[in-house]
Amino acid sequence: GGSSDLSSGINAEYGGPRKVFVQRDYTLGTECKFETAYPTQLEGVIAKETFTDTINKINELFGTAEALGCPTYTESCLSCMTGYLLYLCIETQYSKEMKQISVFIQRQNDEIYHPRGVHIVEPMLRGLRCIEFVVYPPRPNA
Repeated sequence: GGSSDLSSGINAEYGGPRKVFVQRDYTLGTECKFETAYPTQLEGVIAKETFTDTINKINELFGTAEALGCPTYTESCLSCMTGYLLYLCIETQYSKEMKQISVFIQRQNDEIYHPRGVHIVEPMLRGLRCIEFVVYPPRPNA
């Protein structure tokens, strides 16, 4: 949107980091899925294929986290029967998947994005509304 263009211009003028936001994709409903359109602000910084692979994997992991199946139903029934005290004893399937997403993003940052001066902010820290890419200006050679 217009505000990210404005902030990108202001940040670039002062040499600070630029923020690029990838918004939620609501075309298929409210499932947690992010747009895969390549932001022009990442051109020359991150390859389009790399970006698309990262977003597709994040979308896949969220799909797994939100999938309803026998384990989810069993977990819900048992927690209800125990007055939700079960959640004090076990980690939910959803929270396990959220940890996997965090690990994946951290690995992507360490192996791919940080060496290129980019940091992916976990969508959980943005209320699952967007994925934020922070693009740092190149360091001057000292």
